[in-house]
Amino acid sequence: QVQLVESGGGSVQAGGFLRLSCAVSGSISRVYTMGWHRQAPGKQREMVATFTGGGNTNYADSVKGRFTISRDNALNTVDLQMNSLKPEDTAVYYCYALISHQVTIRNYWGQGTQVTVSS
Repeated sequence: QVQLVESGGGSVQAGGFLRLSCAVSGSISRVYTMGWHRQAPGKQREMVATFTGGGNTNYADSVKGRFTISRDNALNTVDLQMNSLKPEDTAVYYCYALISHQVTIRNYWGQGTQVTVSS
């Protein structure tokens, strides 16, 4: 059983910061790309940041320069440092990881954590 467990969401005023964390647990062979998506009310889920197994990072234009993704390959964790938060960053944030488990390779998702930014 593979699980992704997120922590660190909450409420903050505009200009503030939050740090999200996600940990992979279970019997896994390998973790490839890890990252974060978010979904605001009434909107489609969108990519926020990714961190490939090769060490490359990618960010949505809307968060470049404000958010930083990091990962610990030994612990199978991925974090998202979010600075200079804006009300439009309000969303449920989902961690995901492309994981090799038994004979399959597929994306696994966390349960989501709410981030609310007030103006």
